[in-house]
Amino acid sequence: MDDQFLIIGLGNPGPEYADTRHNIGFMCLDCLQKKIVPSSSFKYENDYHAEIDKGKLAGISVSLVKPQTFMNLSGKTARALLVDFPVMESAKVIIVHDDLDLPLGRIKLKSGGGSGGHNGIKSLIEELGRTDFLRLRLGISGASRSADTIDYVLSPFQDGEEKMVSEVIEKSVDGLFLILTSGVTVAMNQINRRVVEPT
Repeated sequence: MDDQFLIIGLGNPGPEYADTRHNIGFMCLDCLQKKIVPSSSFKYENDYHAEIDKGKLAGISVSLVKPQTFMNLSGKTARALLVDFPVMESAKVIIVHDDLDLPLGRIKLKSGGGSGGHNGIKSLIEELGRTDFLRLRLGISGASRSADTIDYVLSPFQDGEEKMVSEVIEKSVDGLFLILTSGVTVAMNQINRRVVEPT
């Protein structure tokens, strides 16, 4: 049980949000799930109000979680999970989420800190009463960024951004693999230097 990791991707449930910027956390977990348990699928678990799948990455047990509570209530899923999952060590709880303060193509790994105005992270902090979980922050700010934050994060990526988004997701999956196999310090040093350049 000591090697159990909990990876929570943030997003909003429902097909109308599937391809929006705010859901890049879900997109990353979908990609990771296909790599580690391709014959399986996410299943809704009512006790946690989340879609969950489990598998092994580099021989390490991982639970992949997509809260179905909507973004601003994501912490409720995390709190319910941590009652039942033996994953209380902060370095083994990884949150994957969009970050409007980072440009599209930028990926950063961070431990602790405030919410930065992100409603999903704010909910996690409020419900868990702690800030020391890991955050894999995926930049979503592009050239088309509008003044209305809500409309922007709930808008889909543009056609010209799709290739970069795919590369960001692939590198994010690589980053998660690095966290599990090499530890936080090594992963942070490598992930935070990576930038996906537009093509």
